[in-house]
Amino acid sequence: MGSPLPLPHVIELNDANMALDLNAKVMNEPETQLPSEDTTPRQNLLLVDDDIKFCRLISDYLHRYGYVVSFAHEGKTALKMMMEGSWDAVILDVMLPQMDGFEILRRIRETSNVPVLMLTALGDETDRIVGLEIGADDYLPKSYSPRELLARLKAVLRRTGRVAPESHDEDEEIVVGGLTISQAAHTAKLNGETLSLTPVEYHLLVVLAQAAGRIKSREQLLNEIRDRNYDVFDRSIDVHVSALRRKLGDDPKSPKFIRTVRSVGYMLIPPQEKGR
Repeated sequence: MGSPLPLPHVIELNDANMALDLNAKVMNEPETQLPSEDTTPRQNLLLVDDDIKFCRLISDYLHRYGYVVSFAHEGKTALKMMMEGSWDAVILDVMLPQMDGFEILRRIRETSNVPVLMLTALGDETDRIVGLEIGADDYLPKSYSPRELLARLKAVLRRTGRVAPESHDEDEEIVVGGLTISQAAHTAKLNGETLSLTPVEYHLLVVLAQAAGRIKSREQLLNEIRDRNYDVFDRSIDVHVSALRRKLGDDPKSPKFIRTVRSVGYMLIPPQEKGR
């Protein structure tokens, strides 16, 4: 058996020092040979932590391994994003302003079984046990290395059956009703007719089609499009979706393809819901 997980040795450090320490660990991580960017479906993570620099460091690191990370910096926002988005896992800090991670986890567990990996600067075993009893899937002290976070995240996703299927790759054809997307040919057809789409519109359609029937928040769409190095910003997502709708011949007031979920985002309507 391996040695037990050590208690944190940095519990007296503030968040700024933790971020600096993590930054050093990230910089020292060896480069890993990864598959090309589109060969693996990206998994959506919600990171809940009030340290903005820490969030960006974690996001940059996990992005290298195919994850899309969205942030919430306090409890109310986190719970709102939980309700509005579709998440493969949540990384949740215990020490948060206004509402701590334990309370956020309790509320998440009222409605969702999404995997939750908790982070803590606390060294008390009791706190870790409380989190696990409430429903955390794993616990990690903030003295961790990025590689350990990645390993535990993968293990949690594997245990909960949320690991992305290997068959999703660039050659996969996505079919949603009369819409057919060939990722190998980089084309989309509607009822056999090829659609003339810009690169941004095409990738928006792919993201929405892969999640047909599930809401994609603007932030999730923005992150996934940014991953492909397009110059896309917040409200411009609405402009691109509007252009995509026109090319699909869709009426936003009575949509057959893309439904707007007010103040949340968009959803590609699955065939079984059309005509309701």
